[in-house]
Amino acid sequence: MTTRLRISGTTSGTAMAFAAMCCVQIGLAVSVGLVDRLGAGGVAWLRLAWAAVILVAIARPWRIRFSSTALRTCVMLGVATAGMTILFMAAAERLPLGTAVALEFLGPLGVALVRGRGVSRLWALVAGAGVVALTEPWHGQTDAVGVLFALGAALCWAAYILLTQRAGDAAEGLGALAVSMPVAALVATFTVGPEAFAHLDWRQLLAGVGLALLLPVVPFSLELLALRRLTAAAFGTLMCLEPAIGMVVGLTFLGQVPSPFAILGIALVIAAGIGATRTGNRPPVTTSPETLPVI
Repeated sequence: MTTRLRISGTTSGTAMAFAAMCCVQIGLAVSVGLVDRLGAGGVAWLRLAWAAVILVAIARPWRIRFSSTALRTCVMLGVATAGMTILFMAAAERLPLGTAVALEFLGPLGVALVRGRGVSRLWALVAGAGVVALTEPWHGQTDAVGVLFALGAALCWAAYILLTQRAGDAAEGLGALAVSMPVAALVATFTVGPEAFAHLDWRQLLAGVGLALLLPVVPFSLELLALRRLTAAAFGTLMCLEPAIGMVVGLTFLGQVPSPFAILGIALVIAAGIGATRTGNRPPVTTSPETLPVI
């Protein structure tokens, strides 16, 4: 029975993480048209603002009791979420996308290496090699400011993984996201929001609702649930499948043929993802009574 539950936990957690990555890729593809009108920072703000509205309406955080520690964790998660979103968009404006992605993936890989034990660290190294082969960052030009933005996004992504796991343990359902996402929206409003305000119209506002569902509402919710079932190390390794998913989507729908290095990278990250799935089960965590919904 214990073995069956462990397999069920890792399988469902992996499926949620995979679905989240697919949503991210679709959301990025859909947002391309809006970037031309609102700028990368403006699109990041629009996504986070609508996500905050949607999650507050769904989860109704005022009905949940949070301990002071849980509330601080959710606030820090919101700051990390905003930083991860905004800094990556800024990096992608200054660096080739492959270079930006490769640098940002140092975040989840760092989590996998630091938090991993034994063979799980080996899978993280395999995934890292796969990401480098996929993105081929040596083809791009280096922009020092862009590199700093990408490294900042990597740090925020690492913090996001660790804080999402802690926040998910502290509050049932989507309560943690219903607190963290408004914080992320406020951070984005004061940092990059003004650049979008002058260019907004009702069509872009409506498009922002659908975009927010694709990225970040659905994927972040799935990641929260996945991190209740997987270790942070396994989750960080699984995130390295994202460039491979993007490349497969590009081949299928856009006719973008991958290079031999990219094919090698896909094979490596898939192998690492399978390895992480087999070794990444997390024991159940009991939610603190202080964070249960108010009846």
